[in-house]
Amino acid sequence: MNNIDKTILIVDDTIANLDILSELLCEYDIVEATSGEEALGIANEDEIDLILLDIMMPDMDGFEVCEKLKENPKTKDIPVIFITAKTDETSIVKAYDIGGADYITKPFLPKELFSRIKKELQIQDMLNELKLLASTDPMTKLYNRRYFSKISQHSLDLAKREKKALSLIMIDIDKFKNVNDTYGHHIGDEVIIHLANQIRSRKRKSDISARFGGEEFVILLPNTNIDGAKIVAENLRKSIEDAIVICDGTTVHYTISLGVSQIDLDANQNIEDGLKNADDALYEAKEAGRNRVCVKNP
Repeated sequence: MNNIDKTILIVDDTIANLDILSELLCEYDIVEATSGEEALGIANEDEIDLILLDIMMPDMDGFEVCEKLKENPKTKDIPVIFITAKTDETSIVKAYDIGGADYITKPFLPKELFSRIKKELQIQDMLNELKLLASTDPMTKLYNRRYFSKISQHSLDLAKREKKALSLIMIDIDKFKNVNDTYGHHIGDEVIIHLANQIRSRKRKSDISARFGGEEFVILLPNTNIDGAKIVAENLRKSIEDAIVICDGTTVHYTISLGVSQIDLDANQNIEDGLKNADDALYEAKEAGRNRVCVKNP
């Protein structure tokens, strides 16, 4: 990845210091803030890869800014490098204790600054890669079942707090064993990938989609009631029915069955309740002849 693809937020109340650092780090995408409050707002709204943070600032010093960054789930993983004139041991220890990744004293050597920034960005890239491997299904690149279970709870909490509907769609490829037996497992894999791509291309940013296991998938739809979820499911079903998968000269048609449910927030249902109801509806769709959408009302 090019350095220009990395965004560094520089926080310092002295304009001259901002100018110097921005010029030195011109190969990166630089965002500036002159106060702690401004920095917190930018970090919360923008995609920031690293923060260079001064300690001595009015109203809110760098220590307090760092503490607030680490308290916010959206910003807690952004590495913070303190860059300051404070050289006392107490300040250095405190900086690391509250979550700082590194500590550079002024005046600094430009090459040392570059080196430390590069190191932190490399560490962040490795951590992000590990998170991606832990959270996604390697074949489809959708979330895996374990990660879906983890993040779907946040959607449920938000739905309860905002009193907005939350629905689920369970999806299964019809007679998938026949696909593998007839065409081979490599063609079966292409069918799974094709379905995953169709799900991904139709999901909203707020939706959560995952490979639930084998040929089964799930979509969580925030702010969507059961009627809206049924429309989404039917559109997906029709797109698969009309599509073909071509691999190694082989043309494959396949269909899917879908079960839809809405989580009953008034009855204090949880994600597992919604999944069970969607799974029951999916079973009904299979029993009724496949290639259809069935609904289980809350």
